[in-house]
Amino acid sequence: MRLWLNRIGEVSLREQLMTQVVLGILCREILPGQRLPSTRDLARRFGIHANTASAAYRQLEREGWVEFHHGSGVFVCGSRPPAPLTPELAVDQLIGDLAAKTRKLGAPESLLRARLRRWLACEPPARWLLIDPDPELRRIVTCEMEKSLGLPVSGCTLEQCAQDGFLEGAMPVVLPSKATKVRTLLPPGAELAVLQVHPVAPALGGYLPAPAGVLVGIASRWKDFQRIAQTMLIAAGFAPESLLVRDASRASWKRGLQQAAVVVCDVATEPELPAGCHPIVFRLLADASIAQLRTMENSLAKAGPPPSSVSL
Repeated sequence: MRLWLNRIGEVSLREQLMTQVVLGILCREILPGQRLPSTRDLARRFGIHANTASAAYRQLEREGWVEFHHGSGVFVCGSRPPAPLTPELAVDQLIGDLAAKTRKLGAPESLLRARLRRWLACEPPARWLLIDPDPELRRIVTCEMEKSLGLPVSGCTLEQCAQDGFLEGAMPVVLPSKATKVRTLLPPGAELAVLQVHPVAPALGGYLPAPAGVLVGIASRWKDFQRIAQTMLIAAGFAPESLLVRDASRASWKRGLQQAAVVVCDVATEPELPAGCHPIVFRLLADASIAQLRTMENSLAKAGPPPSSVSL
């Protein structure tokens, strides 16, 4: 059994021993029924305390990987634990298999590490990262992106995107009003996708020209949405007193909305509307922008990182 310990890393020696034994079992380097080195042997070989090795073996026993035979030592169990592998262990198994095959080819482990580092450096992003200081605006845009795209979507503030390592594995996206500022915060050469928004005009259709006596609701957590929708509806001919504006961040925001003929809302608020409401969902992102994001997702699966700046 090949073992190695990193004494200057963040992972404890006990955890390192446990992980390597499990990896050896998963990649069949350590076989069922095989006797493992004694805690004394491990302590002498690596210059660690015997209690460290003993604690690792005891935890492996509790998890069902090894068993103690009194007077004989520690042995690999005849079968794997019944519980399904965690995502971490599943990835560890793939890495263990790769390492075993590399050794079988006669290639040095230094080559394996170098090729893994090179592959990871060229790996395309695996998630979208929306950068915006407004948490409610991030919530709405993230929701719109999640409904239309395949990759995970998360959001962050401008300060967070400037932190070391925060952009790892991410394709940053930003709304046009923040693009210039965000570019100054990203590392030189970092990619940035600039989203485009719809013209500010809710799809009222048959409600224009504005009929008298019709109550129209407006619902959103984002205060700018409330303000813009109210301004547009008044400009379209709706009387201010016919507009029922609700801040969805407040406890009683649903009050009266069921009496409205329609409720103008954002995509994140729509699922929270009371039963019986007729929503008119105003999407912020332009259809062309969503189409471009889908195209980028397809290209990310086939190629390396995209150009340093792209407008959507």
